[in-house]
Amino acid sequence: MNRTGFTTTIPLEILVAAHRTPVDLNNIFITSDRSHRMMEEAELAGFPRNVCGWIKGIYGAVVESGIREMVAVTEGDCSYTKALMEVLSLEGVDAVPFAYPHDRDGTTLRHEIEKLMGHFGVEWPAVVAAKERLDRIRHKVREIDRLTWEEDRVTGGENHYFQVCTSDMNGDPDTFETEVDEFLLTAASREPRKERLRLAYIGVPPIFDDIYPFLESHGARVVFNETQRQFAMPYGITDLVEQYRAYTYPYDIFHRLADILLEVERRRVDAVVHYVQSFCFRQIEDMIIRKKLTVPVLTLEGDKPSPLDARTRIRIEGFLEMLEDRGVGLGMRDSGSGTRNPGEMGRQ
Repeated sequence: MNRTGFTTTIPLEILVAAHRTPVDLNNIFITSDRSHRMMEEAELAGFPRNVCGWIKGIYGAVVESGIREMVAVTEGDCSYTKALMEVLSLEGVDAVPFAYPHDRDGTTLRHEIEKLMGHFGVEWPAVVAAKERLDRIRHKVREIDRLTWEEDRVTGGENHYFQVCTSDMNGDPDTFETEVDEFLLTAASREPRKERLRLAYIGVPPIFDDIYPFLESHGARVVFNETQRQFAMPYGITDLVEQYRAYTYPYDIFHRLADILLEVERRRVDAVVHYVQSFCFRQIEDMIIRKKLTVPVLTLEGDKPSPLDARTRIRIEGFLEMLEDRGVGLGMRDSGSGTRNPGEMGRQ
């Protein structure tokens, strides 16, 4: 089985065209019952304790899974990735670099895509055919997303799962599409959910394994998963290069914010949960996010895979209580009052 791992979303069409089994190493790490052990193994190998848990987890996932080839995104993702490539090369892993240009230049991005195509020995016709195949699945996952925010039939956790899985289609597009089809049949017939508060989750996917059910147990539901939605290539763009130019995650915070602000308004979001990973440079972007968003923001930080700790649970509960005390949520929308003064809302 020709498995190729990668450190974050890449042009998946290339791996599919090359008949490789795509493996998002983040998904291998976070879904493993040995995720803590993977991080420990990375630290035993010499990784500092104050390095992002995802980088240590990816290292552990590569070593444990036996993957011998990976695509490492050296620009547009974690700043530690270059060093990770070098360390894994000592383990006999063939690490292929791929870079998203910071300025989103189309010519530079096309050059990077064609370099990756050259490495895997595929031409444009095969890549375009693979894109058509994957876009059919992405279209169905967009319907799951629509059922989440427009018809209120899908939980935040279900929305998270199906969109995250589009990064590698669980290694098997056909099997994953069957799973999507079966879920859509079930979800479309559900009664609408009744949570009082509508939340957006922005930032990297959570390292906490219970954040979505915890929010829903307190009357709040995530109707917008920012980065996970981006993995699913949500805009329906037919040109491959333009698709990955529109993809917001690898570029500057202002490109991301344009999408976030639009979706917060469209999905009638009451408040935002911004997740930041310990020791990640993206924590600094929280300052900009707080200045630009017009709804209340709660910033949460995580380090290792785990359930929510007691302090984080208390902070979430306090934030949700504050929103309800200020009249934010379904009651306010149902009464016909669609405005609120964000300057009067607390931020935590």
